[in-house]
Amino acid sequence: MAKLSIFGVLTNVQMILHTLTRGSFVGKDALGNKYYRGKPRKGTKRERRWVMYVGAPEASTVPPEWHGWLHHQTDKVPPIDGSKYRKPWQQPHQANQTGTAGAYLPPGHTLKGGNRDGATGDYTAWQPPQ
Repeated sequence: MAKLSIFGVLTNVQMILHTLTRGSFVGKDALGNKYYRGKPRKGTKRERRWVMYVGAPEASTVPPEWHGWLHHQTDKVPPIDGSKYRKPWQQPHQANQTGTAGAYLPPGHTLKGGNRDGATGDYTAWQPPQ
């Protein structure tokens, strides 16, 4: 279990207060994360952009469309479902599953039994010319 500290709590409270007082709501993604913008910092011209996560703050839960907006790659605010930007062959965004039960394990991985398929003999290694 993660340790709780007063500094972690204060940081969250400060972020919420900053969002309420200086942020303007821009949109929301399909997972419920909310995106905000604010005035540029002193000496800069770019507006500030940030996300308030639903649940644990995990950057991999930000869909690619919103990631582009957050990092000033585009000024167009994506729709909630992201349908305008997604191709028919693209799968829905999924957060990083590494270290969880949903992590991808290729065939032959030790956690999947460790038995790989036998070599088929259709591969020959490249060798540099002599």
